Amino acid sequence: MRAPVYRDCGTTYHADSCEELRAAVARGDLRFDAVCRGGYPGRQIPGRLLDGVCSVGFWDAAHAQSWGLPWHRNEGIELTWLETGSLAFQTETGVYPLKPAELTITRPWQPHRLGNPCVGAGRLHWLILDIGVRQPHQEWAWPAWVMLTRDDLAELTDYLRRNETPVWSAGSDLSRCFRQMTGCLDEDIGRSASKLMIYVNELLLNLLEMFRSRRVRLCTSLTTARRSTELFLESLKGNVGEPWTLEEMARACGLGVTRFVHYCKQVTNLSPAQYLNRLRLEQAAALLRADPAASVTETAFRCGFSSSQYFATLFRRQYRCTPREYRCR
Repeated sequence: MRAPVYRDCGTTYHADSCEELRAAVARGDLRFDAVCRGGYPGRQIPGRLLDGVCSVGFWDAAHAQSWGLPWHRNEGIELTWLETGSLAFQTETGVYPLKPAELTITRPWQPHRLGNPCVGAGRLHWLILDIGVRQPHQEWAWPAWVMLTRDDLAELTDYLRRNETPVWSAGSDLSRCFRQMTGCLDEDIGRSASKLMIYVNELLLNLLEMFRSRRVRLCTSLTTARRSTELFLESLKGNVGEPWTLEEMARACGLGVTRFVHYCKQVTNLSPAQYLNRLRLEQAAALLRADPAASVTETAFRCGFSSSQYFATLFRRQYRCTPREYRCR
C-alpha cells in the first residue's frame, strides 16, 4: 500500500516514513514496536481491519539518540504521550521540552518535528488516526468504529480543530489508555484488533473529558476557508519557483477558484497572480544581492518566471530600476 501524499505549495508531502527511526531500530539503538499502514514503520495492518488507523506504537530509548525526526507531516490526527524521559517537540508555534506524562496533539498535515535536533532518552507512545481531511476548513470524518455519540464526537472534533495548544498534561486515565494500546502489540493484530478499538475509543472519551475539565479557548477562525488560504499563502513564500496556475493554487487550498480569489484578495489585497509575482520579485531581489555570479535570466527562471523579459518589466515596475542596476547598487 502506498503512503498517502499531500501537495501543498509545489511540494508533495508523503505521510512520514520515519527513516531516521527505522535506521535507529536497525542499529539496535532502541526498542520499538508498532502496527501501521502505508509507509510508516512497523507491522502492516491487513485489509480494512482497524480502518483509519495509520500507526499505533511506541519506542523506548535507554540513552540519548544521535538522530531526530526532522520537519514532517502526518495525514491524520496524531496523539503522542511521553511516559518517561525527555523529548523536544516543535511546531510552527515554538519548541516544547516535553516532560513525562505530557501529551501532544498534532492536527492533520501540520508540520512538526521531534528532537532538537536529536531525540533524548525516553519512552514515547503514539496514535495516528486518519480523519479524511487535507485543509483546516474541511469536515472531519471519523472511522465508523469510533463509538462516541454524535454530539460527543462533534464536541471533541471542535476541541481538536479549534485550538492551537500542542502540549497538554495527561491525567492517569489518558496515560492508562496509551499503555493499554501499546500493550496490545504483544499479540497478533488480528486477535488484538477488538481491544485496540476499545482502547482508542476510551482514549478519545478521556480526551474529551480532559478538554471539558479545562478552560479551553476555541477559535472558530482556525477552521475557515480563509484560514486554509492564509496557510497556503504563507507557505507559498518558500515555493515561488513552481509553475503555479490559478487552478493549482485553488486546488492546493481545497477551494474553488472563485472562493480562493476572494480570500486571497481579503488577506493580501492582491489577486493570486499579483501576490505570487510580488513574492517572486522579492526572492529575485534577494538572489541578485546574494549571488552576483548568477545571470539575470538564471535568476528569473529560478524564481518561477518563464521569460526574462517579463521578469525585467515587472522588476523595473516594482523597484524603479533594472535587475542589473539593482545588483550594482
